[in-house]
Formats: sequence, structure tokens, C-alpha cells
Amino acid sequence: MKLHAVVTGGGSGVGRATALALVEAGWTVTVLGRRKEALDETRSLAGTGSDQVEALACDISDWTQVQSVAGTILGAHPAVELLVNAAGTNVPNRSLEVLSMEDYRSMVGANLDGAYHCVQAFLPGMRSRRSGTIVNIISDAGKQASPKAGPGYVISKFGLAGLTQAINAEERPNGVRAIGIFPGDIDTPLLAKRPVVPDATARARMMMPEDIAACVLFSATLPKRAVIEELLIRPA
Repeated sequence: MKLHAVVTGGGSGVGRATALALVEAGWTVTVLGRRKEALDETRSLAGTGSDQVEALACDISDWTQVQSVAGTILGAHPAVELLVNAAGTNVPNRSLEVLSMEDYRSMVGANLDGAYHCVQAFLPGMRSRRSGTIVNIISDAGKQASPKAGPGYVISKFGLAGLTQAINAEERPNGVRAIGIFPGDIDTPLLAKRPVVPDATARARMMMPEDIAACVLFSATLPKRAVIEELLIRPA
């Protein structure tokens, strides 16, 4: 039986690259995201492995939607062995001076609440089987605040780092491990939401989504006796 993974933010960037890497490694994958057409594109990019990819639209900031889609997934794949929380967003007007309450709530909803919702949806099954891995794609902004990231993003990412630590603190005896990956600059569509969009020269110095996907795959396939609790990766 193939191992099954759930990947949020699967319609682009790190989520898409991670889903494709998992398929290449023999996993079956459910990709979640708001835009069904982007998820379907991820599925098509899997090529001959497209039958290993299930695409389900879901706004993970909405607990009711997560509960519904989790029921669908667990009905078809009772043993979800891996959850990758890769969904995330930012806004152009991100400094304390200009950040609106609406934008702040949307960032916390996508970056932190969404990950928590998915953890609460799939962790019980992992706990009962005494087996499972949760990978949270955080950011180096979850280590050190910066004006480049903005406070809303920083708050959400520090919270996601705390969630990762809490899972390990409580669930280690239950056979569940959590990994926090803290990437620096990655060339993804999220760059379009920066106040000043990086040019081609700046992007060429950044990491690619596939680099982070490789970290996910490595972390998730370590022997169950080991866990990489934090992995900080930056452009060389």
C-alpha cells in the first residue's frame, strides 16, 4: 500500500513542488488549496503519476471546510501518514503603519489558523496509529522579525513555530513527530505580493521551491526513531 500525504498550498510554489516530489518518491497525495484550477494543474504536472494525485479545493482558514474535506480524504485514505502545511500568504501593505485589520486576519487565517485546523483534522488518526509526520513550512521570518516580512506574517510564522514545538512536546510519546522548516528567500509567486517585486537578478540568487521540497522529503522519510525538529535553509 502506498503511503498517503496531504499537502496544503498545493496549487503553486513549495506546496506544488512538494506534492510532485512525493509522487516521484511513490506516495499518493491529496493537494489542498483555494483554487481548483491551480490544483488540477499540479495534478497534470505529475505526468504519469497524475493518478496518484487527488485535488480538493478548500479554504483551510475555515474550520468547517477543513472538517468536510478531511472527512472525504479519510474516507478514501484512512492512514494519512504525512501532513505538509505549505499554504501561506502575505500582503503588499504589510508594515505596522499601513497593515489593515482585514489583511492581518487573512494572513493569520491562512498561515497559522489553517495549519492548526489541518493538524486537528489529521493528528487524531496519526495518534491512534502511533505513526505520522507533520511538516510545517514556516520561514526564517519565524526566527527573526524583519520589515521585509512585515508584522502580520512574522506573527503568524512565530505562531506556526510554536505549534510545531507543541506537537513534539505532546505527541512524541504517541509516535507523531513535527518538523519546522524555516526557508529564506524562495522564487515563488508569493514574491508578487512584496511592496517592491524582486527583479530577475534578485530572483536568480534565491532558492527554488524544489529545494524546500527536497528538505520535506528528507525529513519525512527519516527512520521513525529520529526527528529534525527545526531546519533553517537559506540561499547559498
